[in-house]
Formats: sequence, structure tokens, C-alpha cells
Amino acid sequence: MERKTVFLGFLLALSMLLSYIESILPFAIGIPGIKLGLPNLIVVLLMYLYGAKEALAVNLSRILLSGFLFGNLYAILYAMTGAACSFCIMLLMRQRKCFSVIGVSIGGGIFHNIGQMLIASFVVESFAPVFYLPVLLIAGALTGFVIGMVSIRVLPYIQRFHKDNIS
Repeated sequence: MERKTVFLGFLLALSMLLSYIESILPFAIGIPGIKLGLPNLIVVLLMYLYGAKEALAVNLSRILLSGFLFGNLYAILYAMTGAACSFCIMLLMRQRKCFSVIGVSIGGGIFHNIGQMLIASFVVESFAPVFYLPVLLIAGALTGFVIGMVSIRVLPYIQRFHKDNIS
């Protein structure tokens, strides 16, 4: 149990580092609001390594800590809403067992953007942000694919490390 807690703390720190890296990366492709979703790599890995409870705890902790360190309350609000939608769909897709890691990650990327557009519409009291949704859905699918591909490559190594050192 103690080793698991240390490992989860390490993954939380890693996800915060990925958040910070993403915040300073000049990912300017001419479309505002698009990010790679690097911290979601940790969420996907935890979902497959441990399950929903650990993935959720690390993700919520990362959002709160990163938001207070690198952002503001609006950043936390948008991140929490996107993460909630993303997490719910990833959990459902994972439980169905008919989606690959890549499929689950793509679903998470798409629904993260849907959640953020819903909260944006609420905050500005207009449906205008929803018109930007098609662009963000494509971006969410592409970044979800990339995170899924990386997850497939990294997961066997983490599982082997976990089996040898944590279990």
C-alpha cells in the first residue's frame, strides 16, 4: 500500500510537470485553445494500470494544483468540466471492453472539448462558443489518438515496473 501511494505521488508530480510543459510549449498552429493534452497520458495509464478511483484522484489533484500554480479559477473551472466529461466517457468506454486504449483516449479528447464548450457557453451566456466545437472535436480526436499511441507504447513498461517494484 505504501509503495502504491509513493508511485501515485510520483505520477501526480509527473502529470503536473507535463501540465507545466504544456503551458509553456509554443504549440501555435493558428488555432486557439488547442493543446496536446500531455497530462491525460497519466490519466489513461492509471485507468489501465489501477482503475478509475486512482486515475480520478490523480487527475483531480493535478487540475487543482496546476490550476492554482499555473492558472486561475477560470482555468480550474474549464479543466474540471473538461476532465469530468472526458473521464466519464473514458470510464464507460473502458468498461465496455470493446474499445482499444487508443479509442478510449480519442473519446476522452473529444469529450474534454465538449465539456469545455459547454462551460464556455454557460460562462458567456451564449451558444456562440459551440460554433467552434467542430474544430475542437477534430483536434480532440487527433490529440487523443497521439496520447493513445504513446500510452500503448509506455503501458507495458509501466506494468512491468509496477509488477516488479510495487506489487
